[in-house]
Amino acid sequence: MFSQFAFPIFEQSIKDYHIIDDVYQPTLNPYEKGSIEYLLYAKNWVDTVQWHYEDIIRDPQIDPVAALVLKRKIDASNQVRTDMVEYIDSYFLQKQVNVQVKPNAKINTESPAWAIDRLSILALKIYHMNEEATRVDATAEHRAKCQEKLNVLLDQKSDMFTSINDLLTDIENGDKFMKVYKQMKMYNDDDLNPVLYQNKK
Repeated sequence: MFSQFAFPIFEQSIKDYHIIDDVYQPTLNPYEKGSIEYLLYAKNWVDTVQWHYEDIIRDPQIDPVAALVLKRKIDASNQVRTDMVEYIDSYFLQKQVNVQVKPNAKINTESPAWAIDRLSILALKIYHMNEEATRVDATAEHRAKCQEKLNVLLDQKSDMFTSINDLLTDIENGDKFMKVYKQMKMYNDDDLNPVLYQNKK
């Protein structure tokens, strides 16, 4: 099943990132370029770096100039994340090219890759909540509360595995069909963000 295939790749990416634990470290993707494994690893790496960008920018002592630079990195990262999702959806579209869609087939509220995007984020939540639940310098109360939250995340993981796999099976059987919309990040576009296009005058 695809969820069970993807999740260990996300876990590997997260583990590899934390060897150095630096948002500026290079990506060393171990998979063959162009493969779905490569895409999944790269997607989660982007998510992992952005997770830590968000941690850094919430530092109350951050220099305002550094915060602005980081905010622009987050915006750029969001665009890369969106592009990665579209690449993964292209993979799913290619796989379903010969599927006979049934007349009564329904569309899902999100594409498979956007569901995979949520699974990638969930892998990050589980990793970091497990860190807190096992942190030796934390109080027993803190660890217990984090363990409760971790249990909820693990339950969510199981449900997401089921729902994503069911969605892909429904698409493969023609019971649901994919429709992919190219995402438009308006705040990054000189012609759509009012602040940017007014400054061009």
